[in-house]
Amino acid sequence: MQRHFDQDLAQLREKLLTMASLAENDVVDAVKALTDRNDDLALEVRSRDDVLDRFEIELDELCINLLALKAPIASDLRLVTVAMKVTQNLERVGDEADKIAKRALELNRVDPIKPLLDIPRMAGLAEQMLRDALDSFVKGDTARARATIERDAEVDALNKQVHRELVSYMIEDSSTITRCLHLMVVAKSLERIADHATNIAEEVVFLYEGHDIRHGPKSPAAKSASPMAGS
Repeated sequence: MQRHFDQDLAQLREKLLTMASLAENDVVDAVKALTDRNDDLALEVRSRDDVLDRFEIELDELCINLLALKAPIASDLRLVTVAMKVTQNLERVGDEADKIAKRALELNRVDPIKPLLDIPRMAGLAEQMLRDALDSFVKGDTARARATIERDAEVDALNKQVHRELVSYMIEDSSTITRCLHLMVVAKSLERIADHATNIAEEVVFLYEGHDIRHGPKSPAAKSASPMAGS
């Protein structure tokens, strides 16, 4: 029984890490499609959206079966419940990448307003936050997870700055309105990707420390054994 349970957990880890890699790649490619004005890459990102949807369904089913049939306890229980939350966030990251790719296709048809304001900087921060959140999940690095959470405020501030600048463009020149609105959607999607990275990082702290920091103080708690370690 324990051997089968360990095999199921190993399958869960493998599928989750594959989904994480796909979500991360979608974000990178969507931003590149925008900055490089690459329609083919944008279309490729859009074509991959249903892949993450299928992973979410498969992982949810696997987690539900583990909870219902194997009744995991302690760190194993935390791994299964956290995996469901991480899976949901990864699927939503994919949705935001799809939105960016969609807007890239629209923006690629018209002349750019100017270099993309602070959007490339926002993209770099959001991509790094997602990468660090996922790395902290794999390695049990709660210090990196906490550092990731702290960077969310910087992305929020950049989103507000981009929004203000784009409003100024629209006021000064009504011909830019459509392009500015597309860029606002891109900036908001990047801000949401950073939010999902933050959510994942918060779950990492809970997974490895057993301490829920979502709505309370961020003080460290005693770490438990690494649930992501191999059996």
